[in-house]
Amino acid sequence: MANRTDPLAKNIRGTNPQNLVEKIVRTKIYNHTFWKEQCFGLTAETLVDKAMELDHVGGTFGGNRKPTPFLCLILKMLQIQPEKEIVVEFIKNDDYKYVRILGAFYLRLTGSDVDVYRYLEPLYNDYRKVRQKLSDGRFSLTHVDEVIEELLTKDYSCDIAMPRLKKRWTLEQNGLLEPRKSVLEDDFEEEEEKEENEGMADGSEDEKDHHRRSPERERDRDRDRDRRRDSHRHRDRDYDRDYDMDRDYDRDYERERGRGRDRDRERDRDHYRDRDRERERGRDRERERARRRSRSRGRDRKRHESDDREEPKKKKEKKEKMKEDGTDHPDPEIAEANRLRASLGLKPLK
Repeated sequence: MANRTDPLAKNIRGTNPQNLVEKIVRTKIYNHTFWKEQCFGLTAETLVDKAMELDHVGGTFGGNRKPTPFLCLILKMLQIQPEKEIVVEFIKNDDYKYVRILGAFYLRLTGSDVDVYRYLEPLYNDYRKVRQKLSDGRFSLTHVDEVIEELLTKDYSCDIAMPRLKKRWTLEQNGLLEPRKSVLEDDFEEEEEKEENEGMADGSEDEKDHHRRSPERERDRDRDRDRRRDSHRHRDRDYDRDYDMDRDYDRDYERERGRGRDRDRERDRDHYRDRDRERERGRDRERERARRRSRSRGRDRKRHESDDREEPKKKKEKKEKMKEDGTDHPDPEIAEANRLRASLGLKPLK
């Protein structure tokens, strides 16, 4: 129940507002102690007190990727969905810089493209230092304008994927935004007017009138103003071009990684296919060898069997021969005489 989105909250970009945070990060936030103890029961009014206690920004850190309190409060704001006026007051708060960054981060996730540029670009002039917690748990020093730059130009910030943001010059062409005006432009114009006044003070009154009314000087001033405005526009386009180049580089890198994986997979498949083929050949050789052994054993067995058959025949023939010689006579004296007669070639006695 404590993790459920407010029933009165509206869908943002066609989905539940809490789904703007990835499932894994959202689960880690739900299981964190700060979420269970400090964020339970917070409303849009009491959330301000917790935001004022923040002392750093960051996403997840450590070996088990613990979420920071800043990330927990972002998810809490997505859960309760405060009104737009409250978020704008967060951004306009000059006393607490972390409250300002919290409101800017939430508006970047949920606001329209026009509101994002309208409320976040003025924060480029905030150069206050802020502490940022890195993924290894250490702290680093950054500034508010650098955090705003990351929100407007990067795909990820604090381990959260930023929604797609339209190009500024596209909104300018459609008439939804006015060309961006730098804060230093007024200072440049004052310096130019001061130099003109000093130059006119050195000349005569006629020269002053000529300088004041000179169309060439007015044309040069307009041209310089247009050039400065175009420089800001070109800088935004450079940001967009760099963003597209980085995206194309990442896409090519992922494609090359996929091709490398396919090559490695094909190489492993060929290796295993060759190994299986060698094993089959080895098994065939073993079968052929076993077949030859069985054949040789069969031939030896037949030879032994034929020898065993011939031995009784020889014994039988020897016995018959002995019977014909009379040497096996039951009387020993006659048997002895028959042996002598057989040796002399005489017929045996009966």
